[in-house]
Amino acid sequence: MTEEELVLSATQKALRINLDTSIYGSMVEIGAGQEVARQFFRAGSASGTIAKTMSAYDRNFSDAIYGKEEHGRYVCKSRLLNMLDHEYSLIEERLKTANSPDRRYFTFADTVSTINYEKTNKGHGWIGVRFQKKSNSEPNDIILHVNLHDQDAKIQQETIGILGTNLLHACFYQSDPKDILKELYDNLFRSSIDIDMVHFYGPDFKDIDNRLLSLTLVKEKMTDGVIFTPDGLNHQPSDILHQKNILALRGSFRPVTKVNIDMLENGLEKFSSDKKVKKEDIQVLFEITLSNLKTDGDVDEQDFLDRVDILCSLGYTVMISNFRKYYKVIEYLSQFTPNRMGLIIGVDSLIDMFEEKYYRNLNGGIMEAFGIIFTRDIKIYLYPYKPNTESELLNSNNIPIHPRVKALYEYLYRNKRIEDLNHNKKVLGIFSREVLKKINNCEEGTWEHMVPEGVDEIIKEKSLFGCSCEFPSKKD
Repeated sequence: MTEEELVLSATQKALRINLDTSIYGSMVEIGAGQEVARQFFRAGSASGTIAKTMSAYDRNFSDAIYGKEEHGRYVCKSRLLNMLDHEYSLIEERLKTANSPDRRYFTFADTVSTINYEKTNKGHGWIGVRFQKKSNSEPNDIILHVNLHDQDAKIQQETIGILGTNLLHACFYQSDPKDILKELYDNLFRSSIDIDMVHFYGPDFKDIDNRLLSLTLVKEKMTDGVIFTPDGLNHQPSDILHQKNILALRGSFRPVTKVNIDMLENGLEKFSSDKKVKKEDIQVLFEITLSNLKTDGDVDEQDFLDRVDILCSLGYTVMISNFRKYYKVIEYLSQFTPNRMGLIIGVDSLIDMFEEKYYRNLNGGIMEAFGIIFTRDIKIYLYPYKPNTESELLNSNNIPIHPRVKALYEYLYRNKRIEDLNHNKKVLGIFSREVLKKINNCEEGTWEHMVPEGVDEIIKEKSLFGCSCEFPSKKD
């Protein structure tokens, strides 16, 4: 086994750092004990690494040191950043670089909420490190949000201790951000913790696209979903979806077409008129499953950026997920809100949703999957489908569901959990796969009217979706 293949234990990693005389800094932890610092003290020789450890549990003490948060929360990104700002500034103020010119300084911080005794909450936290890759250089930041899944507070604390040690070790001994992310799970089970938000900042990461790192989180199964807002930035999903009336539209969006926008506009109109929906709490979500990003079995990262860029430029929030099946999307979104949600879906996709073969991996088969759908406050908004000009328009009244599972469909339909959407006849025949084919074949003037205004110019100017043709710009 090579040195690269050898996975060091948390204690071995802590000792390696402790014996490296160039690394020196502070650790401040709130909410899950001082588990990261404990790893370093137990490893030995910590006096050469740790200048200070602290845990300000009392809220008044914490506010006096780091200031009050506007929203009153303590387990949040802003609190973590205030901790890093305050503690790193003390390092710069109190530890003179002239006295130790070869030292690389760091501040590690976390603010974590572990599961309570009654087990009525879910453990989660923010973890970050500000560090110098080289002595006398400007520091970098790595920020993570994690969800803890073990049902014991002590185990969650130990998980944070190992994760924090992995993070510090990776910061100083890894260069590629993707390698840093992968090292975070050393000596940990994926079922114990997921990482749903990551940000890399600083001079050593100036060329890093945090969106691609978010894609890595999903690709490597470090989390089930990541979210991007219209400004193109990645966010913790809970910050965007908490207590919202979520309206989701799944698709390939390769590229986004006028039929996608027609689905959204009609779905939003229907959803907004629902008495159980507050208009001010509606969060629209364009969802792309990772399987739709794959080309020849691998993820096409540029294709991913193309889709996110266009949807965000149109003002939409985008989620990339690991879910192939709709019931998993519904289950995932429902963890953020108890409020009514809406799912916009085409007739052809709903037919697939009732195919029993897709649920053979479940012990309860299709009944297990639909049990999740039945128990969530979800409305399905059905967009009609017409395969060709001679075909009959399919909607909720004549959708061809197999007789064996027809009763499941009838339950949803008769309880008004499925509703038909209005549609624009002029755009009903637009299909993304046909638009993509025209783009690839350089068929100028045949596809531009099929996509939302301005999207054609973005595709041409940036040569998106494999567009290698020289189209004249509208500006010309």
